[in-house]
Amino acid sequence: MTIYLDNNATTMIAPEVREAMLPFLQQEYFNPSSMYEAAKPARNAVETARRQIAQYLGALPAELLFTSCATESVNAAFFGTIRAAVFAHNARSKHIITTAVEHTAVLEVCKELQRTGFDVSFIGVDRQGNLNLGEFVRELRRDTLLVSVMHANNETGVIFPIDRLARIVKETNPNILFLCDATQTVTKLPIKMDGNFRHVDMLAFSGHKFHAPKGIGGLIIRRGTPCRAFMVGGHQESGRRGGTENVPYIAGMAKAVETAEATHGEDIQNIERLRNKLETAILQNIPYVEINGEGAERMPNTLNVAVHYIEGESILYQLSSEGICASSGSACTSGSLEPSHVLTAMSVPFTAKHGSVRFSLSRYTTEPEIDVVIELFPKIVARLRQLSPYWNQEANQPRHADTVGDSRAGGLE
Repeated sequence: MTIYLDNNATTMIAPEVREAMLPFLQQEYFNPSSMYEAAKPARNAVETARRQIAQYLGALPAELLFTSCATESVNAAFFGTIRAAVFAHNARSKHIITTAVEHTAVLEVCKELQRTGFDVSFIGVDRQGNLNLGEFVRELRRDTLLVSVMHANNETGVIFPIDRLARIVKETNPNILFLCDATQTVTKLPIKMDGNFRHVDMLAFSGHKFHAPKGIGGLIIRRGTPCRAFMVGGHQESGRRGGTENVPYIAGMAKAVETAEATHGEDIQNIERLRNKLETAILQNIPYVEINGEGAERMPNTLNVAVHYIEGESILYQLSSEGICASSGSACTSGSLEPSHVLTAMSVPFTAKHGSVRFSLSRYTTEPEIDVVIELFPKIVARLRQLSPYWNQEANQPRHADTVGDSRAGGLE
């Protein structure tokens, strides 16, 4: 049996989503741009999905651009904004603001822009993962072109106050554009472009994070926002993105949004209850652990556990051998173990940031599955600590325990 607790990485396709896709993979396979009658159902499916998803997000249908994923949406927003600035002879605006804990889809774009002469400010976070608001305000400048801030962090689940941040930007200078990467939050948190996100100019998201298939995403570009086409080559998407529309996947994403809208309240409540049950059990049954992001407002489905004195990769291997799928807060880069940039920015202690594990739940997560993890996870940690040179097996505590404070968190700052 597989227990899947890595839903921030991707989600299973919902059965009703798969059913909605099938007609356009079989009998309604026509190109939606074709003018003959047989192509009309495909064309209608695309525009119906556009209206449905846009309405759900409080946007106009014409403001929704279908993309292949959130990474493409982010690239389209950044480079489309820059192209528009160049076209408008506003090339002097070469300052970008983002955060130190963004997804690599944003960070790598910003690093590429730095190599081409842009000045990028990376705003830090505190120990809980909250954005440094004072630093954010100080970095706003007359030549700032674009601000890009994620809605919730993919590793810790910490939520940023996008409504407040975007309002500050617009009150400082209404010409500064605000992009929000909402990949982890669409269908999970309230997002309304005509409500709490009314100061946000662009919104990026990806269908496979909410039970639609991989390969379909979206970008809301508010009407009047200066953003030129990033991918050219055809008239599709009103000339804003060349390429034949992915009709089955667009229909699937619309169905995923419809399903989430119908079951949102009950789903989120149950997900948060199961997450809290797992979190409480881990804190009660395993010494020298802490919750990354504890104390901050977090996504209801995300739990990032820092286990002191052992490696996250070893934990993941042991979990996988028991059929449990989770992810680590550290990654193997260029042959050496590099800690997560998110946890590094949060100043997570060295003894913990290499041993962080993320559990992320979905509406398909069951209580018996959580019970299995509650039973096995402490045993896995105990077994691995027996092999750790930093652990005193006889005393069941770290070596040099006199340097360690709180037995729950390790106390090493």
